[in-house]
Amino acid sequence: MSKVLVIGCGGVASVAIQKICQNDKVFDEMCIASRTVSKCDALKEKIEKQGVSSTKITTAKVDADKVSELTELIKSYKPDVVLNVALPYQDLTIMDACLECGVNYVDTANYEPEDIEEPVWRAAYEKRCREKGFTAYFDYSYQWAYDERFKAAGLTALLGTGFDPGVTSVFTAYALKHYFDEIHTIDILDCNGGDHGYPFATNFNPEINLREVSANGSYWENGHWVETKPMEIKREYNFEGVGMKDMYLLHHEEIESLAKNIPGVKRIRFFMTFGQSYLTHMKCLENVGMLSTTPIMYEGREIVPIQFLKALLPDPASLGPRTKGKTNIGCIFTGIKDGKEKTVYIYNICDHEECYKELGSQAISYTTGVPAMIGTALVASGVWNKKGCVNLEELDPDPYMDMLNRFGLPWKVDENPVTVD
Repeated sequence: MSKVLVIGCGGVASVAIQKICQNDKVFDEMCIASRTVSKCDALKEKIEKQGVSSTKITTAKVDADKVSELTELIKSYKPDVVLNVALPYQDLTIMDACLECGVNYVDTANYEPEDIEEPVWRAAYEKRCREKGFTAYFDYSYQWAYDERFKAAGLTALLGTGFDPGVTSVFTAYALKHYFDEIHTIDILDCNGGDHGYPFATNFNPEINLREVSANGSYWENGHWVETKPMEIKREYNFEGVGMKDMYLLHHEEIESLAKNIPGVKRIRFFMTFGQSYLTHMKCLENVGMLSTTPIMYEGREIVPIQFLKALLPDPASLGPRTKGKTNIGCIFTGIKDGKEKTVYIYNICDHEECYKELGSQAISYTTGVPAMIGTALVASGVWNKKGCVNLEELDPDPYMDMLNRFGLPWKVDENPVTVD
């Protein structure tokens, strides 16, 4: 049995926390910690009223930007593993605290800075742009730099156990183990066919979502990065359970780790679906400066435009009761098996309304929160015990794939899919 400290109490965290309680054979104790402890207390009360889990829950207040507060909490609670479902801005401070306290670390998304104009970070970023050839503000280099420290401490830092990255990485490992001798191309397709009824809203943290979508795209081909303009490459695809959708090529972090860890892969691309209304709203907001992370002075006080916009937009955690439709997320692989060319699509379909009925969540939070619990459980139980900073495709996919079926994200395999040109 294990004790887990969960840092964060937003939409994804709420799903992960409730799924941890469903998995009380692994987790007998959990502490939920956030800057707003009232949210933690409310979720604790909701779960305990249901009376369906034996997991003992406590709550705590913590500022995840401050290593001192994190270490004090970790040393006091003494968890076996820390699950970071806070903001990607806080990955490094939480990793520092885990190293100081000798505790395993798990997250769902890689580090990116809150202030992209900070001089030291900016210098490192520009150096990486020159060397690697892509300009996204997020990449794995900052977390991979912790690898030797986690190895020396005998600890695991499991990086990116959401859906993409996370499940898509496990799908890749599973495909390589069971369907291919060599994988040559990977197309990751992320389709959200849900409708929440608002003219404009984001399905997860607006700061992260809008920065990601408005940035240049990029893909991996023949050993190097190819960068594209935002939304430059568009394709259409007919998704089971959703229908025909426009999808656009984006940069995404699992491309970087898959290119490193899957031998012989020749091309990796990531596509996400967007409706025209979303893109029109986003472009307008970008044009007037509302997506900027650079502080401005307004009536004598400093504000960050994108943070102000976040305050105006609907809270993603509030979208659950409004959202109808399905998601379809998966990977199309091409490669070789027994000397013959082969194509396989491994994917999951998730229903927004079913997610809300079960946990009070929309499917975007659900498809990230469930994998967050699964990765944490496999580290906590010792099923996954590789030391250092580890991406999911480096590990045995079978127990993870089994838990996806058991905890609400059943997957399918299509051995004759339509490919993306």
